[in-house]
Amino acid sequence: MSQQTVINMISQAMLPHLDNAQMRQLSFVLDRVLAEYNLQPRNSEAEVTLGPSSLELMKAFLSAKHLEGCSENTLRYYRSVLSRMLSTTSKHVTHMRTEDLRQYLSNYELRSRCSKANIDNIRRILSSFFSWLEDE
Repeated sequence: MSQQTVINMISQAMLPHLDNAQMRQLSFVLDRVLAEYNLQPRNSEAEVTLGPSSLELMKAFLSAKHLEGCSENTLRYYRSVLSRMLSTTSKHVTHMRTEDLRQYLSNYELRSRCSKANIDNIRRILSSFFSWLEDE
């Protein structure tokens, strides 16, 4: 288990309790302190994630969008895009990186042979979702 994985897990557990500035400080401190240790997992199972599942986070995002006044058609489109993305990865959304999303969009464009405008719409939805996650 990498140092960054441990920092991500701790950060995820603390997200509901700290604001963005406090989260940055926590990550900075954890990075400095854990650099002094060689971390090894007790077992080799997949990454552990504390807190809500990816699906639960997607549902919370869609609820927030509903409260913002998005139409049912827009919400269906958002749900479709996010569900399709979540079904292609075993990673929890809080463990996904920009490179994961770029790879997903590239693969999706090749598989579906859709227009650049469609890919840009999907990118905007993913950006909105991950920005919302960061704010929450």
